[in-house]
Parts: sequence; structure tokens; C-alpha cells
Amino acid sequence: MALALATCSPPPPEGPYLNRGNGGEIRSLDPHYIQGQWEANVLGDLQMGLATEDARSRPIPGAAESWSVSPDGKTWTFHIRKHVWSDGVPVTAQDFVFAWRRILDPKTAAPYAYNMWVIKNARAISAGTLPTTALGAHAVDDRTLVVQLEHPANYLPELLTHEAAYPIPLHTYRKYGNAWSRVKNYVSNGPYVVKDWIPNDHVTLVKNPLFYDARHVQIRTVRYFNTPDAQSALTQFRGHQLDTQDPYPAAAIGWLRANIPNDIKSVPYLGVDYIAMNMRRGPFKDARLREALSLAYDREAIVYKIRRIGETPAYNMIPPGVANYPNMAALDFKPLPYPARIAKARALMRQMGYGPQHRLHLVYATSTNPDQRRSAAVIQQMFRAIYVDMTISSVEIAQHLARMQSHDFDIANASWIADFNDASNFLDLLRTGGDNNYGSYSNPKFDALMDKAQQTADLAERGRLMEEAEQLALNDYAWLPCYFLLTMDIVQPWVKGWVPNIRGFNRTRWLRVEGRPRE
Repeated sequence: MALALATCSPPPPEGPYLNRGNGGEIRSLDPHYIQGQWEANVLGDLQMGLATEDARSRPIPGAAESWSVSPDGKTWTFHIRKHVWSDGVPVTAQDFVFAWRRILDPKTAAPYAYNMWVIKNARAISAGTLPTTALGAHAVDDRTLVVQLEHPANYLPELLTHEAAYPIPLHTYRKYGNAWSRVKNYVSNGPYVVKDWIPNDHVTLVKNPLFYDARHVQIRTVRYFNTPDAQSALTQFRGHQLDTQDPYPAAAIGWLRANIPNDIKSVPYLGVDYIAMNMRRGPFKDARLREALSLAYDREAIVYKIRRIGETPAYNMIPPGVANYPNMAALDFKPLPYPARIAKARALMRQMGYGPQHRLHLVYATSTNPDQRRSAAVIQQMFRAIYVDMTISSVEIAQHLARMQSHDFDIANASWIADFNDASNFLDLLRTGGDNNYGSYSNPKFDALMDKAQQTADLAERGRLMEEAEQLALNDYAWLPCYFLLTMDIVQPWVKGWVPNIRGFNRTRWLRVEGRPRE
């Protein structure tokens, strides 16, 4: 243990600093190649989109100091703030146009390219049927960017805080190509610059003196530590090696509440935990199997007996609190008591030819997160009751994401945290051919409803159409919703300015340290 703590705790830097336990190892500093919340935490301290987040994670002007919208909601004009990259080169509208064309280029194979499909012609560019130059984003001059949309999108400022919409420094890309994102070449326009990256240990960021609002940034150094084992991270937190940790171990919630209740910063989150079922594999093409598994999964037992941190059982896909959404869709068996669900699931399995003497063998893919492995063992028992023998396969979180995106699984634990507060951000996961459509669900009627909703300006009608699409996917058992998430942060009392919020971001820019115990 002493060796592990020493490895994870280099000497404290000079000046105000913050050590953040960040869950997994980041894969890149290039915003076009990341996809995890832990990676977005790091990139959000380095780069700044046209809009950025305030202390409550609400969108505020960022690289754009202001913007205006046409009466039809389809043309947005952004006025770029007079600010510079960390090497002193001005940030321009061309940096955004270049970045957005690059992320949409099929050759980039960016996992979040579809987030930009709201821009005119973006989807066709991703499909390879139009050149990147057809994108509806044009630099009028260095400080004026005009963006034309496919449809009105009142959520655009929040979307523009996402890493998919970050700029890329065109001048360094021209010099280094894709190597622009290596530490030695990296420049940023946000409050921090990268100092070092020790793989499988930590990334060190230091205050960017050229950031336009540097005078209000109080933390001089922030280190993001790779903490895949939440229980071990809690030990480091208790020893003051970590100032913040996400996630804390759900298994320790009793101890946390009894000993450091004020350090727990859990609030409802725009996120859902679910099980993806791979419809590229024969058994899952039968909706009866997908329904049977969903019936056998005891949401209340997982939430109230296993995890016990206050999450809500999920019988639909869209979390409470999503804007402009009626949120009335639900799995049809929700009123059934659990014994009746098991009886129905067994009947479905027998219809497919399974039973005590002919059991179905599946592999359940999950990460090495101790809480997920603990839940997996319980799910294994639940499925055993309906003639399913389940083997558990756990790998590090980045590998787990990679195998889900390559559809290399039978069933897999997954979660989704909103990139922006709109129901489409969840439902787009089920569009035919989507990069994050892990189970390869495809229903032309679902896609048509989503297309129609996106072209509908009336927010109430748009919400109704998306709810119809959600209910259709639920009736198809497109995935198995498990529970709606809470944020899972623990924060030391000397970290000030932390505001728990529904998006789950707490940028270091807004934090400060007061009264840290002496080392």
C-alpha cells in the first residue's frame, strides 16, 4: 500500500494545487479522439469552445464573446473573443472551421462526430457524400463565424461546450499534423496548459498565463490521477493524497455517510446506466430474449440493496430533468411485481427452446470498476433464474469502451452522460449506424421519428415526437435501462467553489483551496 501511494503521489507543486482522482486513463489530448467523462474533465481545463461552462456547468460565452440568432433559428453568428493560444498566436474563426471539418471527415473516425450533425451538411460529410468544404460553417473574417444549422437547436450553446466543438490550433496542426496533440507540441486556449503526462499515473496541467481570464484562476497546478480502483482511491483520499475523487466506491457508502458525510457531493445527474445487447449476434435478434433479460433484471434490488447511494430505477431511457421533454415513456412491464416478471421471462425463454436442460450461455462485458463487478455477480444470479448462464469479462474502462464500439460482446454494461441537455442526445444512441449504438439497433420508423422531431421548431411537438420514438425503442427492447445516475464525487473540505450540478462538471477554473492541512 505504501508503494502504491508513493507511486500515485509525486511531491506537491509550488503554489495552490489540486490533486483530482479521475477514474480512468485518458487516451488522448486530441478532442476528436476522446469519449469518456474522465477525458472530458482534462480537456475541459485545457480547451474552450465558443461557449464554455460556469461554476454550475451552465453555458456562458467562451471563445465567442457574443452571438446572435436569425429569426428562423437556423443561422448563428459568433463574434470571436480577442484572445490567444498559449503560445501567443491569436485564436481565429478559422481554427473552429478547420476543427469541425476535421472531426466530420470520415477519415478522422471521430467517435463524437455525430454531435456536430446539427450543422448544415454535416451528416452528409460524415457519410462521405459531400466534401468537408460543404459544411455550413464559414469564417467571414478572423473574428466572425457564421454557422448554418439543419434545424433550429435551442440547445446549441450547451452543445458548443462539448469537446467535439472545440477549436484546433490550425498553425500547430499545419506544422505537426496529428502530432499537434503531443505534450511537447500542445497549445491550448483555456485556463490551463499541459505540463506532463505520465501514462497510467497522472496528467499535470499548469495555469495558462495567457488565458483571457487568468487573473481569476486561483489554482496554479492541477493533476488528474488515473484511479480505476475506486476503493484504493478512497484510501488515497483519506490519506489526503487526493483532493477530489470521482467516482467513490458505492460499496463504501455506509462508511462515507457515517464518517465524512459533508465530503459526499452526489446530486441527480443527466445520465443513465444500461445494458447493451448485441443484435449482430444471433440470439439477440429475437426480441423475446431481449425482453426476457429486461424482465429478469431486478432494478430495485440493484439500486436499493446493492448500490444504496440514492439512484433511481430506470424503466425508460431519458433521465428526469431533461429539458422540453414530457418523459412519460416506460417499459410495459413496469407495473408487474418481480415474481410475475420472472414467470413471464421463463415463458419467453421456453418459447425460444431454452429451459433447465438447455441453458443459454452469454458473456457479460464490463469494466474493472469494483462496483460494476459487484453488480455483475448479482446480475449473474438474476439471469440464472431464467435459464441463462452468464460469464463475466472485465477489462480496464478504455478497453471496455473499445470492445463495445467494435461490437465485440454479447451483453455489456454501459452508461451515458448527457453531452447537452436534450432528449435527442440519449435517443441518438439508437440511430442506425451511430458510433455509440453499441447494440446495433436499427428501426427505420425510429430514425424517421427522430428526423421529424429534429425538423420541428415547436418544442412541445418536438418533445412528443421524441417520446414516441423512445416508446418505440422500449417496445423493441433496444437496450436494458438499469438506473438513473447520481454524481459520485467526494471533495475535501479545503476545496472551495465546488457546485454539484446536473451535468457533473466542476472545472478547476472556478475552484480554490483554503486551509489545506500541512504536508
